[in-house]
Amino acid sequence: MTLLDRFDKHYLGVDVGTGSVRVALQDSSGRIAAESIQPTQTWRDPYDARIYEQSTTDIWACIARAIRDVLASAQVAKEQVEGIGFDATCSLAVTNKGGRPVCITKNVLGADGERNIVLWADHRADEEADRIARSSAEQLRFFGGSMDIELQLPKILWLKNNMKPEDFARCQFHDLPDYLTYHATRSLARSSSSLAYLSFRPTPSNPNGWDAHFFESIGLGCFVEEDFASLGGVPGKNGIALTAGLPVGPGLTREAAEELGLLESTPVGSAVIDSYAGWLGTVAARAAPDGEEVGTEPVPLAESAHRLAVVAGTSSCHLVQSSDDHFVPGLWGPYKNAVFHGWSMNEGGQSATGQLIDFMLKTHPAYPELLARAGGQPGAVFGVLDSLLDEMRRSQGLESVNELVRHMHLYPDFHGNRSPLADARMRGSIAGLALDASLSDLAFKYQLTLEGIALQTRHILDTLNAHGHQISSIYMSGGQTKNRALVQLLADTCALPIAVPRTQASSAVVSGPAMLAHYAAEVAASLPPGIEALDNQAQVEQVKRERGERLWEVLVELTGPSELVNPRRTEGDARLLEAKYRICLESVEVQRRWRREVDEAVGVGK
Repeated sequence: MTLLDRFDKHYLGVDVGTGSVRVALQDSSGRIAAESIQPTQTWRDPYDARIYEQSTTDIWACIARAIRDVLASAQVAKEQVEGIGFDATCSLAVTNKGGRPVCITKNVLGADGERNIVLWADHRADEEADRIARSSAEQLRFFGGSMDIELQLPKILWLKNNMKPEDFARCQFHDLPDYLTYHATRSLARSSSSLAYLSFRPTPSNPNGWDAHFFESIGLGCFVEEDFASLGGVPGKNGIALTAGLPVGPGLTREAAEELGLLESTPVGSAVIDSYAGWLGTVAARAAPDGEEVGTEPVPLAESAHRLAVVAGTSSCHLVQSSDDHFVPGLWGPYKNAVFHGWSMNEGGQSATGQLIDFMLKTHPAYPELLARAGGQPGAVFGVLDSLLDEMRRSQGLESVNELVRHMHLYPDFHGNRSPLADARMRGSIAGLALDASLSDLAFKYQLTLEGIALQTRHILDTLNAHGHQISSIYMSGGQTKNRALVQLLADTCALPIAVPRTQASSAVVSGPAMLAHYAAEVAASLPPGIEALDNQAQVEQVKRERGERLWEVLVELTGPSELVNPRRTEGDARLLEAKYRICLESVEVQRRWRREVDEAVGVGK
């Protein structure tokens, strides 16, 4: 292979986030040649704040525009694209058995219509989540001992309870990442990571992966009767389960290729949830402090067990894998084979981080003044706030900006707690308020919000380590990596080094599916003559055994270097952050006690 041939090959990564589609065109060295971002539409209900809805039609159109945009920008022909990979939010896509969208909006529920995605943030299924959580089933161990309202099963049960039976019966349900590969290939193969969130987990005593008793006990016995075909089927019987990046079907269909401006049969990698994409895009990186060269030794797969990936954007996800199974209260998993064959993934998260920062800033009376100081540029407000906080620190002769808010306390669960409490009823709170609506007060509340996010991240970290993990560093990606004050505060609060990609840090998530595209193209090219696709589970298992760890080698080869941000807290800061952490944990117990007392007073639950 000549150098020209090597750099002629390109790979597409598609990241479907909460508010936009991002597409990256990556060359064979891992360099991103072009990127495009297209905003997606989200519908809200003005009378029900729990509702968040999207459209697969809208998202696919955004993907098509973004792909054509990056190919044109980089002047790359479709013949040079060797593969495509997808990631997306853990949202529920609903179609009929032929793949046409089925509406999930209340007043037209079950009809043909474009609004067919129940977004991850949609909390309409609170009663259904509670019902599943009361089942006391063995399956709940894999969801941290409860059932998170943001997962798929409560949403599906809500649809069953509210749709006409004949409308529900004609539906099939995909986690959004799997819907994208289905639409691209028309293959019904599902990804192991998405299936895990639907409660699919093969065991020696239950090799088909689905627990019929569990589904019957929660009111979804209809799926048992059809061998779970509407959820992906039984591998080896009427379904196929793929680990991350394995090629899906024979690649792009003619119709999908025409829509995307690509070649028919272009390999499509098995998709992952967007948080897993951030893990893929960072966890294999070599890291060193700013100004130092990173090493050249390959990072072993075993090292991934000690690296917690934090994917921080609108919300934040926390992922770590292990060769052992660890059941962690309030966190999801262990999910066997979620990415690598034989390895298990645990995942936690915060439902609102970037969204919480925006909320705290934009609802403050001084926000217009802040925006004016930032020259009308929303992205510049953080530099203004950091300067203002440092100026107040110096004027008061303080060692750290943390001391400015030492007698203020924020509990950050404004949208419920995903981890480690798995309690959607938790709410945010602030103590230490004054009659102050000034810009200085806004700066204090901003610092307090960063502190609340960091303290809760430590709570998740401590919970993981208390239940078998041994995490020694944090690998961070997503839009919040641009906020270096937050990154440093996380390092100081967790007392661990944090690795942040040195270039294109916010692009690490979209690099993940591009690397899956590399891997899919390699595996597809290596299939024996006469086999055009992995169309049965026996073939899949053989490829996993033979080429499963090759994906890790691809990650090591293509992941760029990271900057290591070490803790730099003073002794005084350490004592203050420890005190704040204890108060954060105490505030959980206080809120829950207050809730119980009020519920008893008004007769709730009687």
